[in-house]
Amino acid sequence: MRILIGLTYYEPNKSGLTIYAVREARALAALGHEVTVLTSQFEPDLPLEEVDHGVRIVRVPVAFHLSKGVVMPRLPGIAWRLIKEADVVNLHLPQLDSALFTLFARWQHKPVVLTYHCFLDMPRGLISRLAGWAVHFTNWVSIQLGDVIVHNTRDFVEHSPFLKRYLDRLVVIQPPIMVAPADKAEIVQFKDKIHYQEGDRIIGMLTRLAAEKGVEYLLEALPVIQAAIPRARVIYGGNYLNVIGEEAYRDRILPLTEALGDRWQFLGIVTDAEKRALFEVSEVLVLPSINSTESFGMVQVEAMTCGTPAVATDLPGVRQPVLSSGMGKIIPIRDAAALAQAVIEVMQGEGSGSPETVAELAAFYAPETVARAYEALFEKVLSKHG
Repeated sequence: MRILIGLTYYEPNKSGLTIYAVREARALAALGHEVTVLTSQFEPDLPLEEVDHGVRIVRVPVAFHLSKGVVMPRLPGIAWRLIKEADVVNLHLPQLDSALFTLFARWQHKPVVLTYHCFLDMPRGLISRLAGWAVHFTNWVSIQLGDVIVHNTRDFVEHSPFLKRYLDRLVVIQPPIMVAPADKAEIVQFKDKIHYQEGDRIIGMLTRLAAEKGVEYLLEALPVIQAAIPRARVIYGGNYLNVIGEEAYRDRILPLTEALGDRWQFLGIVTDAEKRALFEVSEVLVLPSINSTESFGMVQVEAMTCGTPAVATDLPGVRQPVLSSGMGKIIPIRDAAALAQAVIEVMQGEGSGSPETVAELAAFYAPETVARAYEALFEKVLSKHG
């Protein structure tokens, strides 16, 4: 099967949407399908075309950035050609160019599967708001014309004012998640990197620094946590210096973290080995997201498959991994006091998962399991198109 996956950002960009698409594409290629990813050349030194893990990656030059989006004048011609080569098109939303993809696919009688990740909550400012409106409009057009809508949970869709109108076309497929256990050498090297001292109690956070992630609530909760657990430290992995569209938020948060000294440590973008080690040394992973830009939070399942429970906010979709596994605590959004109490309780031993639970999670979310679900869905929509 020839599969075209379209999204704005692919590797080396790091976000939940990007990680999902990378794992999906590689797993489908491993099953023997011809997978092409059409994305942006968001950094000028990225190659326009390459093959990675059996996936053909085609990048379109960017004329300029528009808030978190990009403008690519050469996209229509490239998209038309690649859609013509494909059997099925899989678009990852939100995406500014999704309507163009969907219209081209319709004109060429190609089925379109839409993987909807989250609602796009843009930062303040006229340009950002206009860009956000444009993305919402193009996503709406795509959903009107697409064949099916894939999402991680029914919970999120049922609580979405936008998506709940399309429940008849919803297909629930869990996100692809895979983290191998860290070995002893990786853990030792990671502890050296974070200057770990015997007795330290690690709180992990792994995400880009963005307003919707609710970092300020963990900052507010930390003094209460440290009053109960004096050696508690936050180790934060992920891009925190140059997240597109989040400069004002970064400038507000960094002085607060600097005042904490070694109680808060930013690592920047971490390697796979460092991520594994972070999960292993952390007693809890925190996901204090505040709005529907976060629709699931794959990182909490990554932590759970390494045996680390999570504290996550009571957002549709986001709450499901903890509720279904029992590994961790759910808290109200924007509630630093509840966050502090939940972290303390988990670090004192509540909400830990059994080895059986961890193994079941790893099997259910394995990329091959997810790829086979997509494979069956693609075959189904192809049969409907004859």
